[in-house]
Amino acid sequence: MTRRTILLNPGPVTLTERVHNALLQEDQCHREPEFAELTLDIKECLLRVYPQAQSQYEAILLTGSGTCAVETMLNTLAPQDRTTLVMENGVYGERMTAMLRAAGRPVVTVPVTWTAPMDLDAAERLLRKDPEISHVVAVHNETTTGRLNDIRALANLCRQYDKELMLDAVSGFAGEWLDFHGWQPLAVAATANKCLHGAPGVSFVLVRGTQFTEGKSQAQTLYLDLFRYHGEQQTGFSPFTQAVHVCHALREALRELDDQGGWEARHRRYRYLSTRIRAALSALGIRRLLAETDYSAMISSFHLPHGWDYPALHNVLREEGFVIYAGQGELQKTIFRIANMGDIQDRDLERLLRIFGDRVCG
Repeated sequence: MTRRTILLNPGPVTLTERVHNALLQEDQCHREPEFAELTLDIKECLLRVYPQAQSQYEAILLTGSGTCAVETMLNTLAPQDRTTLVMENGVYGERMTAMLRAAGRPVVTVPVTWTAPMDLDAAERLLRKDPEISHVVAVHNETTTGRLNDIRALANLCRQYDKELMLDAVSGFAGEWLDFHGWQPLAVAATANKCLHGAPGVSFVLVRGTQFTEGKSQAQTLYLDLFRYHGEQQTGFSPFTQAVHVCHALREALRELDDQGGWEARHRRYRYLSTRIRAALSALGIRRLLAETDYSAMISSFHLPHGWDYPALHNVLREEGFVIYAGQGELQKTIFRIANMGDIQDRDLERLLRIFGDRVCG
């Protein structure tokens, strides 16, 4: 039997056999009623992941990566004549700033070093001083470092100053708590191929339903316009070709999530795996980048072991069937990351930890 490759990068993930098999559906045209039924089912299942979202939100399905979902959200909903405030404490916050600037939208930022939490005091000073700010955007789980950002506190600021909140939840949806009722986000962008354990190629945005009746699209592109998708997806069709086979895999992944106990059970599993990984590597002398309490459940960051550079560490683990992930930007040469999403069994974890003990730190 061929040994599985275990992906420890933050998406795409190692798929279960069940989801793999769903990719082998008979070829299907995206304009046929069977695919429209599939789309409507997926949209309903996405809202059921967080039942709070079912009564107030619409799920819009897109073909593209998580970045596509985030850019579509911003392109459609960030205003052209008011300012959007971006919380930056990693690559993905900075990427949203770049998206807004590429679209010509007014933007201000609250940047901090990538190892720091969001600067909520600085954000409040800007919100108090600048009445032109209408929207605030942030990353839920900043996978640059693995930090789970304090969205509850940011949402409280948005409520206090009457600002709309939009979230990049690409690496948190279905793996961490998203409080749709308490945070009242205008929109949340996410993807199939991270905590949902689907295949890459499909993403989505959950949007407050009243936006489509009371607001108007700010989109300046044809493809990245949520209003256009929303109008056609009421009947299950889409304005452009969807990734048909990947949608079949997503529906199976959503069913699998439900069978396994929903996002809460998945979160518990992630927390168990990531806590074990950090504890074992710490015992071997490999230092965490962040404090233990700062991490999300599904990804951890570490300083490179003494005497190792990233390519050498990656190659040793790759020989053993594991794919880890490098740092980004200024952290590229100093850290590595281990994600624990996807079909990772206890035996996979034990083997990974033995390899670190025997081949890396032995």
